[in-house]
Amino acid sequence: MVEKITRFGVSIEPELLKKFDRMIKKEGYENRSEAIRDLIRAGLIDEKSKNPDENVIGTLTMIYDHHTGNLTNKLLGLQHNHHTEILSTTHIHVDHHNCLEVLVLKGKSGRVQKLADSIKALKGIKHGELVITKSSL
Repeated sequence: MVEKITRFGVSIEPELLKKFDRMIKKEGYENRSEAIRDLIRAGLIDEKSKNPDENVIGTLTMIYDHHTGNLTNKLLGLQHNHHTEILSTTHIHVDHHNCLEVLVLKGKSGRVQKLADSIKALKGIKHGELVITKSSL
């Protein structure tokens, strides 16, 4: 089934349009419409995920020094306490000290965000980033 498309106009300053065109060309968009659709989708997902009861899926990517204190045990403890939100984990040994770990998460936005915040706040986590998305808007 072909989805109906609605056309609409957008007023924009010439310099802002030039910057937008450079950005979407760099990112590989074929046209402005697809880039604008993606921006709208991202905004809608961001807005919906602010509701703590909204079902979401996402990833938490983190880099940490596994030699820091009791970090590995704390991470494992948090992961076991949130086994319903964690679908899978991937662990990569970057070098002798550093690990990259990716958690695939699913559940209520509030619980997913709280888990990510708890992990990112642990001593030894050098960087962590939560990316939330949805399969439908």
